[in-house]
Amino acid sequence: MEKEYVDKYYMTEIDVFKDSIYCHHALMGDSYIVEHNHIKGQFLYTEGGVVFLKTADKSYFLPARHYIWIPSGVRHSIHPSSPHVIMRNLYFPRFETDTAFFDKINIYPVNDLLIELIMFTNRWNGNIFPSNEPNYSIAKAFKLLLPELSQSELPLALPYPQHPKLKNIVDYLEKNIKENIGSKLLADKFDISERSLARLFQKELNMSFIQYYTILRMLTALKLLLDEQLSVNEVALQVGYSSLPTFSNTFYKIVGVRPSDYVKKHNTLL
Repeated sequence: MEKEYVDKYYMTEIDVFKDSIYCHHALMGDSYIVEHNHIKGQFLYTEGGVVFLKTADKSYFLPARHYIWIPSGVRHSIHPSSPHVIMRNLYFPRFETDTAFFDKINIYPVNDLLIELIMFTNRWNGNIFPSNEPNYSIAKAFKLLLPELSQSELPLALPYPQHPKLKNIVDYLEKNIKENIGSKLLADKFDISERSLARLFQKELNMSFIQYYTILRMLTALKLLLDEQLSVNEVALQVGYSSLPTFSNTFYKIVGVRPSDYVKKHNTLL
C-alpha cells in the first residue's frame, strides 16, 4: 500500500540537504497540492489517473505513460483527477553535467526502459546521499539518461488567455467540444473577422486557432479515455470527429501513440 502525502513534506524535506536526491512514491490522498516550488528539479510520473499541473501562465496535462520535468524554482500546483492517483517523484540537485534540457518544463512519453528504471526506484524513499552507494550513482544516472530517453517533447499544455474576448472564445470552445467548430463560425459568433481572430490567438497565446483547438480536443480526448473509459470511437465523437481515422491520426501526432494503443498501455504499472 502506498502511503499518503503529508503537506509539510513539500515544504520541509525536499531541499533540506543540498546534495541529496529526494525520492517519494505515494498516493495523492488529496484533491490537489497547493502552489509551491523547490530548489531541486522534479521528475514526476503518475499512475491511476490524469493530473493537471498549473503554473503562472499554463495548464499542463499529464496523462498515463508520460512524465513531466519541472525545473528548479518553478511555482506550480498539482490537481489530480482522483485522490487515488499515485505520484512517483524524484527531486534532483543540479549537476555539472546538466544540459539545457533541464531548464524548461515539458512533458515526454515514457518508453519501456524508463518504466523499468521508474519501477526500480520504487524501493527508495526519502533522501539518497552521495555516500549511499550504489543507489546514489543509479539515481544520478537516471537523471543523466533523461535527455537521451526523451527525444520528443509533447505539446500537452495550453496557455491561459488574458484578453476578455479570447477568454469567452476559449470558454465557448470548451463547452461545445462535441461540435466541429471552424474559424468562420467562431468569428461570426463573436462578431470578429477571421483575420482578427487569427491575430488574437497568435498574439495572446503564441499559437494559431487550429493549434489551440486541436490540442484542446486531444487533451479532452485523453481525459475521456482515462476517466470515462469510453471506447475510442465514442471519444472521437465526443470531441467533434466524425471520422475515426482522422481522429486517430491527429491523436497520434499530438500524443505520440494511437488512441487504441494508448488505452492498452496506460495500466502498465498498475
